[in-house]
Amino acid sequence: MGARTLSAQQNQPIEPAAKSLTAVVKLDTLNWVDQSRKRLVPVAIYGPEKPALSKTGKLNQVIILNHGYGQNQWGSFKAYSYLANFLASKGYTVVSIQHELATDDLLPTAGKPIETRWPNWERGVQNILFVIKQLKKTRPDLDYKHLSLIGHSNGGDMVMLFATQHPELVACVISLDNRRMPFPRVSKPRIYSLRSSDQPADEGVLPSSDQQQHFGIELVKLKSTIHNEMDANGKDWQHQEINQLVLDFLIKSQD
Repeated sequence: MGARTLSAQQNQPIEPAAKSLTAVVKLDTLNWVDQSRKRLVPVAIYGPEKPALSKTGKLNQVIILNHGYGQNQWGSFKAYSYLANFLASKGYTVVSIQHELATDDLLPTAGKPIETRWPNWERGVQNILFVIKQLKKTRPDLDYKHLSLIGHSNGGDMVMLFATQHPELVACVISLDNRRMPFPRVSKPRIYSLRSSDQPADEGVLPSSDQQQHFGIELVKLKSTIHNEMDANGKDWQHQEINQLVLDFLIKSQD
């Protein structure tokens, strides 16, 4: 089954704009330190004011959100607050990680990305593992059986590497237009990807139509949204379209 194409008109959002949802969401920004790597790992945690029990009897399913590359600028982990606020308003606990620090090397732009950017992605995987460990210590009430990862662009490459290396730790992985790290060809975790209208993936990154069919991997092409409109640069209607598509997949993946 090839990638589906949706426009905003085909998928009218039923929720108000994300900025109006912040009243029902709590936000905590924490500076955790991974002592094993002597590394600061800042996180923004978005959670509903009224937690709800999941099917496992635990509070709130967990989503770890991974930003696209932002030239090592502070605040990249809040560039997707439209999505984090929306999902938290629906009962999820969303943890957004600041992956790059000002002292880190810049992401290479020359050479083969799968080779030159691998250390960046691997560091991202280690950040995610550390955050999961910290969350389980500090928030044992949360539901980790249905842990989900979302990543845009370079953050999407990180989550695809994580799903390849640690498939047992995640229930579903959602890529917002990652272009460099190949999708694992697996049925578990469940894999979903929203594809931009302007930037193609590198050869071998996306599964073929036959592989999509075999493994249940879903690709959806956003007809009216380019790659750089998936973060805070997008318009409200684009954010609402992404919000609804992501939520629909999360709900379906729990069945």
